[in-house]
This record gives sequence, C-alpha cells and structure tokens, in this order.
Amino acid sequence: MRKPLVGCTTYRLRSKNGQMPLFALRPPYVAALRVAGAIPILIPLGASVDELRAIFDQVDALLIPGGGDIEPIRYQGQNDHETIAGVDPDRDEIEITLVRWAVETGKPLLAICRGHQIFNVALGGSLWEDVYLQMSDAIVHSYTELEAREYLAHTVTVQPHSRLARQLGATEVAVNSLHHQGIRRLAAGVTAVAYAPDGLIEGIELADHPYAIGVQWHPEDLAPTHPAMQALFDGLVQATKKRNDQ
Repeated sequence: MRKPLVGCTTYRLRSKNGQMPLFALRPPYVAALRVAGAIPILIPLGASVDELRAIFDQVDALLIPGGGDIEPIRYQGQNDHETIAGVDPDRDEIEITLVRWAVETGKPLLAICRGHQIFNVALGGSLWEDVYLQMSDAIVHSYTELEAREYLAHTVTVQPHSRLARQLGATEVAVNSLHHQGIRRLAAGVTAVAYAPDGLIEGIELADHPYAIGVQWHPEDLAPTHPAMQALFDGLVQATKKRNDQ
C-alpha cells in the first residue's frame, strides 16, 4: 500500500538578501507528517483553479499551516485594523477554496493556527483581528517574540466527547501560543471543542466529517517531545487510510 499524500499549502518569503521570491513551509510540519507515515506534497501559490483542483484530486488529505493574517474583508467586509500584517490575498483564496472542497468531499483536513482561522472563515465565520486588543479579559496569546516556539504558554480545555479529545487522549493539554488573531464568530456547522483559559476558541471540528480538525496552537513544534501533539498528524494519516479502504 502506498503512503498517503498530504497536500500542504505554502506561503511567500524572500531569500535572505531579499532578491529571490520563495514558496515556503516550515520543516516541522513536514517532519510530523513523515513520522505519521505520509508523504508531504507542497502546494505552490499562484495556481489556477484547474491546477488547484488537479492537485486536490491527487492528494489524500490536506494540511493548512500557520502564517500571516487573513484579509479582513473576507470576514467583516473591510480592511481597517492597524494590527493586520502579512496578508496574501492569493494564499487566502487558495486555502479557502481547498477547505471548502475538503468539507464538500470528506477529504481529511488538519488546520493549524492561521489554518484553524481560515477553516472558520472559509465556512462563514469571523475573527478577532487582534485578540488582546478586542476580546474582553484576553490573556497574552502572542509569544512569537517572547519565547521559543516550544514554550508552553497556557492550557487548553478540550470537550470530553470530541474527536479532538479522542485524538489527543486528553481533555486538558498545555500548548504553545504564537498568534494575535482568533475565532470570534463560529461558522455554521463548525463545533468549538477546545478553549483557552480566557474563553478563546482553540479547537474546532466538523461532526459529520471523517477528520476535519483545527487547532489554534502549533502542534508541529511540540510533536517531537509530546506524543499527544504527534497524534494529531497520526490521526490525519489514519483517516486517509480508512477513507481509501472504503
């Protein structure tokens, strides 16, 4: 049996001297998928709808990683918040399209940090443009400039009967926190299954889907030393195998 192919969206960077544009994906995502038994396939930006559909039809699952902010016009009708940074409308469009196709077809999906947010936006939900500035009683969620990526910033409480809890093997986990945005209004049909101490939604899923999970933290950075975090990638791959056997 061939190893499952997991399509991973990418983001734009420039080389160190700023002269060469690049498509990128952080190695920890690739490593976690390989440990899970999958072959990661990087999906370039700039693809046409037909090209994107051809890629989507070939891969067995999708991973939507973290990155810059989502264009606010996609969830609130305007672009006017001073904290917005790193917007790439092309990436937004590609990831929203892929999420919708995965939901429509039942293709397994794991969405991480920004991916968790775009999962919600793609299905009609909205975001806090900046959690700390806009959400009442918010704790600090953006440790990007403060601590190493593996730093466990706070705990997350997970609903006991959720798929996420079953996959993690726990109803409370300590997580890293590397974001300034978060889910505000939940999309119709999406279930919130995990929360930070301040009430921010940290985990979402679709009840009637083989495997569609979003988490606000970065399990790829914790996977090498925390088996529960690697289990999220394992579950994605297991779901592809089960789906392919049907």
